[in-house]
Amino acid sequence: MKPIIQLIATAAATVAFATSAIAAEAPDALVKRISADVIETVKADKDIQAGNRAKIMDLVNSKILPHVDAEKMTQQAAGRYWRQATPEQQKQLIKEFTNLLVYTYAGALSQIKNETVEFKPFRAEAGASDVEVRSQVNVARGEPITLNYRLSNGPQGWKIYDINVLGAWLVQTYTSTFASEIGKTGIDGLIKKLAERNQQLASKPLKAPK
Repeated sequence: MKPIIQLIATAAATVAFATSAIAAEAPDALVKRISADVIETVKADKDIQAGNRAKIMDLVNSKILPHVDAEKMTQQAAGRYWRQATPEQQKQLIKEFTNLLVYTYAGALSQIKNETVEFKPFRAEAGASDVEVRSQVNVARGEPITLNYRLSNGPQGWKIYDINVLGAWLVQTYTSTFASEIGKTGIDGLIKKLAERNQQLASKPLKAPK
């Protein structure tokens, strides 16, 4: 499971760019532009490549997170249990799951080296509010990595709510994990588990591979 999560994290880390005109931009054009921007940013910043936590966390929080619908991701990952959670539990789940995404993305940013992204032809019905943008990541060694995004259009513009790497959707990956933990310890148990995991990640140094 770890390699898949790592690939998903790397894919998610390519989604970053703040702009007030985002709502008027087509979803495929948005993903293309922000993917290129963040890859170039990471490649040009030696501190990020070296694992500078402050810079990486700032990049994630300011440029990546605003374009990810963490609430929708959390809701779908929790599945039927979401309706069973109290408003306070839902709030805590979103908070801890968002933190988990931040730490996961942060760990992936320093791993970007010579990857390039190739986008597939975009197909969507006119006026669609839920679309999929398909692409692949070309790596120096090995086969290209399939990378698809699901985006929905809302009051704040297009936002990514799921990512597919090598056939594995991020939400589906966490759905089974969430359901298993809730079945054992309840919703509060899941929240506690996520909080403990975030504490572990917060204390773990971010290091780029040699």
